[in-house]
Formats: sequence, C-alpha cells, structure tokens
Amino acid sequence: MNAIEVSQLTVAYENTTVLHDINLHVPVGKLTGIIGPNGAGKSTLIKAILNQLPNKTGKVEILGQALNPKNNLVGYVPQRNAVDWDFPTNALDVVLMGRFGHIGLFHRPSAKDREKALNCLKSVGMEEFANRSIGQLSGGQQQRVFLARALAQEAEVYFMDEPFVGVDAATERTIINILKQLKEKGKTVLVVHHDLQTVRDYFDWTVLLNKTIISSGPTNITFTEEKLQQTYGGKLFFMNEKNNKAVTERGSLSAIR
Repeated sequence: MNAIEVSQLTVAYENTTVLHDINLHVPVGKLTGIIGPNGAGKSTLIKAILNQLPNKTGKVEILGQALNPKNNLVGYVPQRNAVDWDFPTNALDVVLMGRFGHIGLFHRPSAKDREKALNCLKSVGMEEFANRSIGQLSGGQQQRVFLARALAQEAEVYFMDEPFVGVDAATERTIINILKQLKEKGKTVLVVHHDLQTVRDYFDWTVLLNKTIISSGPTNITFTEEKLQQTYGGKLFFMNEKNNKAVTERGSLSAIR
C-alpha cells in the first residue's frame, strides 16, 4: 500500500487550470520534497490532496482510503502567511488544537493531552514559550509551534507547505531533524521546498511539478539536471561543471550534486 495515491487529478480556478492530470504515488515511510518553480501548483497540490479545494476532479487516497478528518491519518503545517497570528491564543493552546481529532471539539483536553502537547513543544525547543502569545513569537518560533501541533496529531502522513521559509538556520536544522525522525518511525512526510541545494540531503523521494508531474521517484533517479530543466522550462542554467551549481532566471543559487 502507498501512503498517497492520486489519479487523474485536475484543479481549476475559474477558467484557469492550475493542475492538470496529476497521477502520483508516494510509498509509505518516505520523506518527500515537492519541487518546482513559482506558480507550478505545489501548494495547490497539497490542498487538493487534503480536499480543501472545491474545483477539482480525480481521485485521492491516503493509505488506501478516502480522506476522513476523523481518522487522524493526516497532519498539516500550512504556510505561515495563511495563519492569523493576531488570534488571541498562546503556543500551548495552538499545539493542543492538534489533539482535537483524538478528544473531539467539544471536550476539554485531559492532563494527558496537555502533557503530550508540552512534550511536542519540548521536541521543537519551544517548551519555555508555552504560555507566550503566538503573535509575540518570531517567524521561526511560530513555525516550530505549528510543527509541534502537527506532531501532537500523531498522524501517519504529514504535509508541510514551505516550512523552511523565513526561518533561521538553527530552526531549519531542528525541523529537518524532526522530519527525519518521523520518517525513521515509518511516517510519510511531504514538503513543499524551494532550495535545490538541500534536496539530496533532505529527501529520499522527490516530486518534480510544473502544473503536471514531470517526474516522481527516488531522489537519486529523479533529481537530475535533465529533469530539472524540464521542470523549470529551460530557465535553469549551470554555472560550471566543477561544483555543478544551478541558477534560476531570478538568480537564486542552488546546487545539484
């Protein structure tokens, strides 16, 4: 059984097709990077898989079944700009929201749930900020809190939408180490990612996307110069053969080893 099976998925906004004929499978226990240029539909793909978009066709299965919020199979970390950081709540309460699938919306968290939430904050280095308002946290701290919330869900499949954007190097290391630990426990993790330089170090499975699937599979087979050129529409060039560094048309530096 695969963790994710997507068949003939198409997504449109009004008269514009954003994703076309997506056929994708991701095996259980893979740490997967979703790679592609701006506007490729990476975030849209995650939202479509999570059934957050109405205008789509096709079939999606998570661990062999249709997505059901009640079965606690899925954890999700959205982009930071999709969150209302002025909402009056603290870090611990945000993480406790990840327990609602286990305790129900109309039940109070138990002492065990609070202990679980505190342990999740501790795992991301945020236990001392448990009572701090989320609006008072830095961008990296906010991202750690939302990762802790996803961990509190105790899901089988995790979706992360650009978790490394706007965070410092220490936070990025913390996040990727936790994602690798999830993989070691047999969990499946999908990450929308932009930094080509770290793809081989971070992911053992890679999805190359530009409105449709260009390539998907083990990173050492999928993440090649030829397939990257296809994905970026020829807008990627390599500075020299010695260090095989790649630069997009916007000049952001990445590396293919």
